[in-house]
Amino acid sequence: MSLSPPGGLLDVLGVGAVVLDARGRIVLWSPQAEELFGYSAAEALGSYAAPLLVPDEQRELVLRLFDEVLRAGRSWAGSFPVKLRNGKVKPLEFRNMRLNDDQGAVFALGLITDQATLREVERDLAFSARLVQQSPMGFAVMDTALRYVSVNPTLTRLDGVGVEEHLGRSVHDVLPHGHAGKAERVMRRVLETGEPVIDQEVLGGETSRGQGRAWSVSVFRLDDAGGRPLGLSVSVTDITERHQAALQAEAARQRLSHLAEASVRIGTTLDLEQTARELAEVAVPDLADIAAVDVLDAAVSDQPVRIPEEETATFRALALALAYPTVAADAADLPGHVARYGADRLVTRCVATAEPVAVPAVRPEDLLHIARDEESAALLARAGVHSYLAVPLIARGEVLGALDLKRSRNPKPFDRDDTILACELAGRAAVCIDNARLYRQQHNIALTLQRSMLPTPAAATTRLRVASRYQPAGAHSEVGGDWFDVLELEEDRTALVVGDVMGSGINAAATMGRLRTATQTVARLSLPPHDVLRHLDRITMGFDPYIATCLYAVYDPAKGRCRIASAGHLPPVHVPARGEPRLVGPPEGAPLGTGLGEYGTTTVGLEAGDRLVLYTDGLVETRRDDIEDRLDALLDLLRPCGSGAAESLEETCDRLLRTLRHPDNHDDVALLVTSPRP
Repeated sequence: MSLSPPGGLLDVLGVGAVVLDARGRIVLWSPQAEELFGYSAAEALGSYAAPLLVPDEQRELVLRLFDEVLRAGRSWAGSFPVKLRNGKVKPLEFRNMRLNDDQGAVFALGLITDQATLREVERDLAFSARLVQQSPMGFAVMDTALRYVSVNPTLTRLDGVGVEEHLGRSVHDVLPHGHAGKAERVMRRVLETGEPVIDQEVLGGETSRGQGRAWSVSVFRLDDAGGRPLGLSVSVTDITERHQAALQAEAARQRLSHLAEASVRIGTTLDLEQTARELAEVAVPDLADIAAVDVLDAAVSDQPVRIPEEETATFRALALALAYPTVAADAADLPGHVARYGADRLVTRCVATAEPVAVPAVRPEDLLHIARDEESAALLARAGVHSYLAVPLIARGEVLGALDLKRSRNPKPFDRDDTILACELAGRAAVCIDNARLYRQQHNIALTLQRSMLPTPAAATTRLRVASRYQPAGAHSEVGGDWFDVLELEEDRTALVVGDVMGSGINAAATMGRLRTATQTVARLSLPPHDVLRHLDRITMGFDPYIATCLYAVYDPAKGRCRIASAGHLPPVHVPARGEPRLVGPPEGAPLGTGLGEYGTTTVGLEAGDRLVLYTDGLVETRRDDIEDRLDALLDLLRPCGSGAAESLEETCDRLLRTLRHPDNHDDVALLVTSPRP
């Protein structure tokens, strides 16, 4: 008699045994029952089973079944919910029967197992019985000598070898020579170690559609109850379609990754050439060995860019990227070069039709339509260019140029997926290129407008000597809303104006221009300064959302005085010929454009030798200093130096800007210094 070690079917099922006496008390409790119910033998033995194990709503049914087992000897089997020690209710599988002892006493025996485990074993047995003959997978059972002892019909269809040709033969007798050696090594390793090989992909011949065949192979060791190897189980599944789908999915993933990278790398600036370089560099080397970006010269010149197919096109090369040094670079147009190409050139056809042009396998005659001339075609041939693709750069419905791609070291020809990827890259980049192109156009327009709006040096009058300065924020090509004016009025009077439109840039400059024009018009009405500001306030309200500060002064040489009104502006400085400079504080009104303007006028004497300094806040305001301290610094700078000849007005302007103006100041400065003529 041979004994098997634990691990048989009964151990898998974990069958527990429970015996109840005639009164329903537990008199036997197996270790498996302890595992199933959670109660130890000490807790269970002697207890009445119904209160301990049966939910209240099931108790009446249980008592009736218990009575039938004991009195009528009727056995029953089935699934029943029981209470576990942890308070949970769980369905268990029961087999109940009556027992008799030699004293005539009766007992109820319950054999219990976990329902889920039992169902799993039942399913496994049913599956095993049907698997070999009905499975869509190929199955084989091998003995320890790696000979076939059983195969199913599916396996014979997969390898094309009949059942009889399998049985008793080794893998070397059945499998192709290229696969047999590797298969035997894998099987022996599984047989020796017991570690299975799962879903190992094996590639083979081709399908009728030219696709590579693929199989998934799994190998498991079969052991007896004692753990001794009996052989191997081998399963084979045809995964050709899955393999092809995985290849396509990987290609799609790489395409999405490439596009994600392109979204980050393309369009980092609004510089046209930089954007084109970014596109070319993204295409190399993953998509092409050589990439060039050419735009229609008309697009850069803001001309119509759509061309009929039969006409020539003028291109401007913007970028060239190479995966490695190659003579093909000498065949390409250098960035900045402008060239005119006929309709027979493939890149011309691309932009004319707004469609990709692909030559998967380039022939010598094709190079003449790819290169600019015969010499360049010879260079491309030397470089080994074998595949070509051009896709249009289309933004907002307009063709701007083309992305030109070539492969030489990369052995694969351009295919449909490559064309899709190139079109997606070109589409995204085209918007960035168009934005850069439009920005350049708008920037040029803005520069022209801004330069025309920059204040020119104020002209001296017959009554006043004048010096002025204007410094824009940042670069000198930028301009904000600061301005000054010196206007000749009737009766030998002169109007002095300094203002500041809040904000900067082209819109502020345009508003400044409109306000200057309005000021010049209203000043001709010879109104008092406070009335001039009242009119300007109403006018500026139409410039919504802009508001402005303004200082308006009228010098009357006959009376030797200057009348000043302020709309939220910093006070001017009166520097007498003899005495201390002081701030002239006219009644301050609200800024122009608020509609709150109630303005007053103050009068200051202005005689020969005196000076009046008008300025905007960019001269004195900083982010770190208190404005009162800055105004005190301005007054200190305007005090007489007490040595030698008096400083000229021009020198005063330069010294004030040099001393007070901070390099990091982001505000404009308008400065006007005037003095009556003797």
